[in-house]
Amino acid sequence: MAESPAKVQKAGGGRSCCVCNERRAALKRPKTLEQICRECFFAVFEEEIHQVIMQNQLFKPGERIAIGASGGKDSTVLACVLSELNRRHNYGLDLFLLSVDEGITGYRDDSLETVKRNEVQYGLPLKIVSYKDLYGWTMDEIVKIIGLKNNCTFCGVFRRQALDRGAALLKVDKLATGHNADDIAETVLLNILRGDIARLSRCTAITTGEDGPIPRCKPFKYTYEKEIVMYAYFKRLDYFSTECIYSPNAYRGFAREFIKDLERIRPRAILDIIKSGESFRISTSTKMPEQGMCERCGYISSQKWCKACVLLEGLNRGLPKLGIGRTRVSDKDQKKDLKQTSGVKSIASKQCGSLDF
Repeated sequence: MAESPAKVQKAGGGRSCCVCNERRAALKRPKTLEQICRECFFAVFEEEIHQVIMQNQLFKPGERIAIGASGGKDSTVLACVLSELNRRHNYGLDLFLLSVDEGITGYRDDSLETVKRNEVQYGLPLKIVSYKDLYGWTMDEIVKIIGLKNNCTFCGVFRRQALDRGAALLKVDKLATGHNADDIAETVLLNILRGDIARLSRCTAITTGEDGPIPRCKPFKYTYEKEIVMYAYFKRLDYFSTECIYSPNAYRGFAREFIKDLERIRPRAILDIIKSGESFRISTSTKMPEQGMCERCGYISSQKWCKACVLLEGLNRGLPKLGIGRTRVSDKDQKKDLKQTSGVKSIASKQCGSLDF
């Protein structure tokens, strides 16, 4: 379990809850700084997420929804809250848990045990897909070759496609992820720092990938990470709190620390950054990448080969840095490899991104 949120935000001693005015306040909401009791916090937290779902029409009755489940606080709270709201408000959804086993010994194998317990606790069917089966590599094997500098690039690209492939196997209509307000604010900042106009223009969308294989939605778009921690702590939810052993130097970590510093000074800063991202308008003269299909695997891509195929090609050819930075696979190599890999049928050797199992 994570550290007690009471160490992060304590309510003033002896004050009454600002919502019910009956019970004693147990915490101070990081989002609004209101003194509130546990019961009212649970109710307000769940109602805000319900309103986000309804106002943005995230789901339709009868849809099959996969919840991206890592065993961490965000996905565990998402599974808990969506299960409760689905029953309470009769959404009419079929919910599933979908996990990705990246092959990280001492981290992902332990967190997947938490997800398996969540499967029983919430009564939701679980599907696990692995890097080893999909790509022929585990992250442990990749890190041995690439080191700790660019390993998050591989993991992020492979995980995204692995989730899509798992969602396709479950035949779901949408994939719900536990991305919270802090995550989205970090992404806005990262895209500004990288000058990534294409991603900046869509990173604050609550639903993405509607033109791709499986749309994704973020019910926690306006939910603060600290409040998710508080909900999990006070509800005594079973979740895994250890950070990935391969991500201490990830670029996103520096943006995360900056966002936390801003929040300490002005809690509203997180929502204001998201609002700024929503308000950005791209000049009509800016040339945007055109979405197409990867010539190798058929996955959505703005290049001839999708990023996952380029990275996987580098690993298989003993050139792990292929695809890192500005490196591109030549047309000659692409045609040669396409010829060599045509007709492959097994899952273990099937090229990344293909949803045709």
